[in-house]
Amino acid sequence: MTDRKIRELELLAPARNTDIGIAAIDCGADAVYIAGPQFGARQAAGNSMDEIRRLCSYAHRFGARIFITLNTILYDSELEEARSLMLEAQDAGADALIVQDLSILKMAAESRSQGKRFSLPLHASTQCAIRTPDQARFYEDLGFSRLVLERELSLEQIRAIREAVRCELEFFVHGALCVCYSGQCYMSEAITGRSANRGACAQACRSLYDLEDGNGKLLLKNKAILSLKDFNLRDRLSDLIQAGITSFKIEGRLKNMSYVKNIVREYSLELDRIAAASEGTLYRASYGQVQGGFTPCPDKTFNRGYTGLFLDGTRGKWSTFDSAKGMGEEIGTVSFVSPGKDMLRIRPSAGRTGGTGLKLNNGDGFSFVTRESEVVGFRAETCNGLEIRCRPVPEIFQGARLFRNTDTAFEKRIETGTPERSVKVHLDVCITRTEGRFSICVKAESEDGRTVTGIYDAGILTAENRERMESLFSGQLAKNTGHYRFVVKNLQYDTDGQLPLMAVSSINGIRRTTAEMLDSMPCIPRPLMNRTAEIDTVHPSASFPDAVTYKANVANNAARQIYAACGAGHIEPAYEISHRDGIELMRTKYCIRHELGLCHGSGKAAGAAGDMSLLNNGRRFILHFDCARCEMTVLQGTPGSRK
Repeated sequence: MTDRKIRELELLAPARNTDIGIAAIDCGADAVYIAGPQFGARQAAGNSMDEIRRLCSYAHRFGARIFITLNTILYDSELEEARSLMLEAQDAGADALIVQDLSILKMAAESRSQGKRFSLPLHASTQCAIRTPDQARFYEDLGFSRLVLERELSLEQIRAIREAVRCELEFFVHGALCVCYSGQCYMSEAITGRSANRGACAQACRSLYDLEDGNGKLLLKNKAILSLKDFNLRDRLSDLIQAGITSFKIEGRLKNMSYVKNIVREYSLELDRIAAASEGTLYRASYGQVQGGFTPCPDKTFNRGYTGLFLDGTRGKWSTFDSAKGMGEEIGTVSFVSPGKDMLRIRPSAGRTGGTGLKLNNGDGFSFVTRESEVVGFRAETCNGLEIRCRPVPEIFQGARLFRNTDTAFEKRIETGTPERSVKVHLDVCITRTEGRFSICVKAESEDGRTVTGIYDAGILTAENRERMESLFSGQLAKNTGHYRFVVKNLQYDTDGQLPLMAVSSINGIRRTTAEMLDSMPCIPRPLMNRTAEIDTVHPSASFPDAVTYKANVANNAARQIYAACGAGHIEPAYEISHRDGIELMRTKYCIRHELGLCHGSGKAAGAAGDMSLLNNGRRFILHFDCARCEMTVLQGTPGSRK
C-alpha cells in the first residue's frame, strides 16, 4: 500500500475543557479529543455533555471533528453507564469514540440490534499498545476505523503497519512521553492503587529513584531515572506522511490553554506549509483560514527538553535525569551574583551575544541546576537589561546555566492574541433591472461545498456615481461576517451600465443574510474513513495467541467474550483485578544501561549484563534487560522473579 495517497492531513489537539478545545480550533486544529463525564484516561479532565455539545457545535462550523475519549478499562458494573455515555456522546454531535476496552464493540453492536442506532466510528486508543502489523490487523478486523499507534515506533515499523491495514493511522507528534508501552504500565497501581488504565496514573515515572547495580553498588542517587524528555516531531511531519500517518496528535489533556494554543499553532503552520507544497495532493482535514494572533514558539511552553525517540530506529539520550519538571529555554550563564543572592547578571547563550534577541521581563520565571544536582526555580521581581533582581536564592552560583520557564511577555501575547479562523465563501453577484426596479441575485458557495442563493429588491433609485457604487458593492460584500470570509468572485450587471443607489447598511444586510443561510446548512466535512464496528462479523485474519495475559487489560465479561470469539483460549484478568506478584510493571524501549553508556550491545549479553534495582521510599523495583528485543522491563518482587 505504499502507493496509497493520503489526501487529508489531520492535526489532532487535546482539550481539558471546551474553552481550550475552541481555542485549539481557532489556532488551526482539524480535530480535538476530549473526555466526557466519565471513563477518560485522565480522571481530572472530565466534561459534561452540555459542554461537549457546545464544542461540537463550534467545531462543525469548520468541518473539524470532536473525538470523545472513553478509553479506560471498564468493570462489569460500569457497562450500562458506559453504554449510555456512548449514545449521549453521539447525540451531542461527537464524531468518534477513542476506546481501549473491547466491551465497547459489543455494546455498539447491541445498541444497533436494540434499535438504538449507534453509528460513531471507533478509534483504537494508544492504550491498546498497537506496535506490530499483526496487532494492527487484529484491531482493524474487529471494526476499528482508526488505530492510534505506539509512540516508540520507528518509521520502518510504521510503514510495515501501513502495508498491513487500510484503516486510518494516528501518531503522537508532540508532548509528554510515557516511558513504557502505553496501556501496559502497572507501576502506579502497584505502588498507590491508582490505575493508569482507570485514568488515575500517579506518574511513578516522574518520581526520583536511586539506582543500584546487581552487586548493590549505588550508581545514581535521587534522580528522575524513568522520566523521558518530551516528544517533538515538528520537523518530521513529512516523513510521517510518507510512512502513512493520517492524523498527527498532540499530547496534553491536562495542559493549560497557553500550551495548547502555542503548540497547535506551530504544528498547524507546518502542515499548511506541507500541504501548500504538495501541488494539490494533500489537504487539511478541516476548513478555514487562520489569520493573525501570535507567533508560536514551542521552546517557551512547558517542556522537559525534546526528543524524536525511536523514530529513526536508533537510540539517543532520552532521559531527564536531573528533573521531571520543565526547565524551559536556556538563556545563558550566570556571570555575577550579589552577596545577598538577590541580584544576578546573565551572559547570554551562544547566538545571543550582547543580549541580541533576549529580553527579560518583570515576573519571568527561571530555573537552574544546583551544585547538588537539584532543580531550583525562582521568579524575577524586576529585570533591567540582563540584570535580574529577585528574592534571595541561596543556591544560585556564578557559572550556573540559567533557563527561563515562564516568559511573561510571550504568555501575554498568547492570552490576548488568539487567531481568527474563517471559512472562505465565493460570491457571484448579478444585478438586473426590470421595469425600472433593480434586483440583486447573490449566489454563494463555501469552501466546503454548501451553496445558497438570495434575490434582493434594490429599489428604483439609480446611483449617480457608478464607479463609486460598484466599489461600495465589492468592498462591503467582501468582508467577514461571523466565521465567514466573503470574496466577490464575480460582479456583473445587465442594467445599461447603471447601478442601484443603496445604503451601506442594506448591502451589509445582504451579506448577513447570506451568512445566516449558510448557517442553516451543516458544514460538509472532508471524507475521512467512517466505519463502525460490527462484532457479529468479526473474523480476524491475523494470528491470535492461545492465551491472553493480564496485558490485554480484560476487566469485564463482554471483553472476555470478544477475545474468546476470536479464538483465545485462557484469558487472564487485568492486573487491577488479580494483583499478581512477579509481573512486568513496565516494558520499554528506553534502557538505563544504554543511557549510562553501559550497553553490552548484544542479545547474548543479557545474562552477563545483570539486573539493576530502583529504590524509592523503601521500595525496590528490579530492572531486567531483555537485550534480545532491545527492551528494558521493570519488575516487582525479588531479582529472581520473571514473567
